[in-house]
Amino acid sequence: MTATAPAQAPTPGRKTADDERLLKTSPLRKVLRRPELGAVVGAVAVFLFFAVAADSFLRASSFGTVLYAASTIGIMAVPVALLMIGGEFDLSAGVLVTSSALVSSMFSYQMTANVWVGVLVSLLVTLAIGVFNGFMLTRTKLPSFIITLGTFLMLTGLNLGLTKMISGTVSTKTIGDMEGFESARKVFASQLTIGGVNFKVTILWWVALVGIATWILLRTRAGNWIFAVGGEADAARAVGVPVNKTRIGLYMGVGFAAWVSGQHLLFSFDVVQSGEGVGSELIYIIAAVIGGCLITGGYGSAIGSAVGAFIFGMTSKGIVYAEWDPDWFKFFLGAMLLLATLLNAWVRKRAEATK
Repeated sequence: MTATAPAQAPTPGRKTADDERLLKTSPLRKVLRRPELGAVVGAVAVFLFFAVAADSFLRASSFGTVLYAASTIGIMAVPVALLMIGGEFDLSAGVLVTSSALVSSMFSYQMTANVWVGVLVSLLVTLAIGVFNGFMLTRTKLPSFIITLGTFLMLTGLNLGLTKMISGTVSTKTIGDMEGFESARKVFASQLTIGGVNFKVTILWWVALVGIATWILLRTRAGNWIFAVGGEADAARAVGVPVNKTRIGLYMGVGFAAWVSGQHLLFSFDVVQSGEGVGSELIYIIAAVIGGCLITGGYGSAIGSAVGAFIFGMTSKGIVYAEWDPDWFKFFLGAMLLLATLLNAWVRKRAEATK
């Protein structure tokens, strides 16, 4: 009868053959684990499609137009993506953009103040609304869908009611001749020309927000908190993660981006229609989902939201360049949402299988 020799325990501090620290992650595994992989594949497919379908799509001037369309969505898609990674939604994001523009315009006009005073008041208001959403979420324990749906309805009514009460119409008064307007326009609605192509300043805002959000997610403790809260809030709280503060901070991020977008809206057109913004929140969420964010939270990236917004920009302008009926735009978006969700689910399964 033979005896089996007992396995020797590894010596402390000594790396064994199966020590996972010795395992190298292949480049393929790293790529498959990226949440924005599906969006990048989709973006390449959309680009090639419109490059063939529309001759003017590949012109340099068209590229600037596509980037501008993407940036107007991408600025809001970035904080919405972070919020979704944290496991929450904000259905008031679209009308909050309009609220931001209305506050700046009406405060400046009614108070006959420098336009920049209205801009700063608008920033405080949008951040306060973000705090309100986060505070109500953490205090009531209601789903963010219900909380922000209530905020959406209240802001929609306030935008219309206050504008009509103060201005007498559904739009604001012109502030183009007020002090500070031109300098504010340079910050929020100017354009620069590079190589004969015009680029709106919103593209710079968009790139900056994507860079800051990516740095927060991947290089800071706050980024770890966001992923932890979205993955399992109770477990995160048990290990000391400030869940409530993290959620409030994420909603404040949405408020800040809504302020930037609102100021661009105001200083691009001088006047604001109080009914704008309804439905835009779904566009921001779809861009984040196409970019790899999961509805359940805990997974996604800011870069993915940027790719999702870029797909929107290419689609909206590509249909125009191809001279198609723009009514097909929503159909295309719905198809892209379903395909991106399925592709992201497949990518995530592959990533988990390669761990």
